[in-house]
Amino acid sequence: MDANQPKQEHLLALKVMRLTKPTLFTNIPVTCEERDLPGDLFNNLMKDDPSTVKGAEIIMLGEMLTLPQNFGNIFLGETFSSYISVHNDSNQVVKDIQVKADLQTSSQRLNLSASTAVVAELKPDSCIDDVIHHEVKEIGTHILVCAVSYTTQAGEKMYFRKFFKFQVLKPLDVKTKFYNAESDLSSVTDEVFLEAQIQNITTSPMFMEKVSLEPSMMYNVSELNTVYKDSDRSSTFGTKTYLQPLDTRQYLYCLKPKPEFAEKAGIIKGVTVIGKLDIVWKTNLGEKGRLQTSQLQRMAPGYGDVRLSIETIPDTVNLEEPFEIMCKITNCSSERTMDLILEMCNTNAIHWCGVSGRQLGKLHPSSSLHLTLTLLSSVQGLQSVSGLRLTDTFLKRTYEYDDIAQVCVVSSKFPAES
Repeated sequence: MDANQPKQEHLLALKVMRLTKPTLFTNIPVTCEERDLPGDLFNNLMKDDPSTVKGAEIIMLGEMLTLPQNFGNIFLGETFSSYISVHNDSNQVVKDIQVKADLQTSSQRLNLSASTAVVAELKPDSCIDDVIHHEVKEIGTHILVCAVSYTTQAGEKMYFRKFFKFQVLKPLDVKTKFYNAESDLSSVTDEVFLEAQIQNITTSPMFMEKVSLEPSMMYNVSELNTVYKDSDRSSTFGTKTYLQPLDTRQYLYCLKPKPEFAEKAGIIKGVTVIGKLDIVWKTNLGEKGRLQTSQLQRMAPGYGDVRLSIETIPDTVNLEEPFEIMCKITNCSSERTMDLILEMCNTNAIHWCGVSGRQLGKLHPSSSLHLTLTLLSSVQGLQSVSGLRLTDTFLKRTYEYDDIAQVCVVSSKFPAES
């Protein structure tokens, strides 16, 4: 083809429009007192204005809707919708028309066309319409690529493309913190608390429809964002669940290992997957957005090779009267069998009853044994249970356990409540 030959005009025209909900029309009320120079002029003008609310003309918000004047912002988690129209501007019948819409992101190219079927013919002043939808799952630059191919009456195959670039912004800033639970029965437990801080970083309010934690297969979750009183339940955030721009809200969840995993000491250690947050919100006129975080991970607390925890212990005991506690000893190693010896060392207040230095036998990897021990206290008040020692005869290593629990000791003149 001669380079100086003029470029051929296409017979078809492509139009692309983003589909968004309209906004409520707002006006700026201008009013004055009757004794001012304009008198009732401004008030009468506002009453005659069709955009104002009758009887409430001084309110900025009107009853009319405004169509979008520009492309607007697109946020991660929202649904991008677009109207595509191919119109035959010529006086010829065009054949074999095919319209294709792709969305190019930084990592992939997605086909958004509802149908890629070829339209047999398109008469003059006729059009082919299509509406595409896509839930945005990546931030950054997106390019909508619309391609049209057709055949003229002369049999010439024609093809053209148009590109529409837009940015996808981040709507929420989500930060998470993990807290290991502390217990009266042992220094650490397998419970973990998750605090999720969610900040609205858009320029408009959000209605927070749902913020939930989907736990991994190892955990059960309890949400701590609801207050129960009698048969009523209410949100800790009150009846208004709106999140204003730049406002932050904190959600709290408690996770407990499922019994089948809690019994296996070697599983919940190191880096463990907790679950993921599922956040659903609504913006202008009910437009919905949804975000799911990636799998949240935490470093499980280390218990060493051997873990000793208290299963049962009385809250209150009598002075110088024996009482029983039940201990659970777990071999946290996943490979090594241990041969354990239990030693009981008295303290100033706590005195152990029984034989110290007794053999507990072999404890296989990731297995546990329960042990009932008897002790008494010679001092009143809140006393710490200390003085247990476990020795692994294979490695000649001794593990010390102090302050593993607390018990309230009262005088025998005031019997302890059962």
